[in-house]
Amino acid sequence: MDAAEARIVDAVLRQHGIDGVVAPEDPDRPGGAWSVYDQADPAARRDITGAALAALAAAVHRPPNGPQRGFIVPPPVA
Repeated sequence: MDAAEARIVDAVLRQHGIDGVVAPEDPDRPGGAWSVYDQADPAARRDITGAALAALAAAVHRPPNGPQRGFIVPPPVA
């Protein structure tokens, strides 16, 4: 995800009480790819993007009305 998508993901994770720090993969290149980590310290952090998105999916899960695929992050509620 990029910086703009990261801001949305961060807001939605917080809205649903899901832990994680959304940060650039390379702290020196904030214009590059971003991920979700277990902590802010770049030297000690662990990528938890998959687990965070799975927790979000479980939090907003609605039974499907037919075949579905992909992952949609709803916009934050104002």
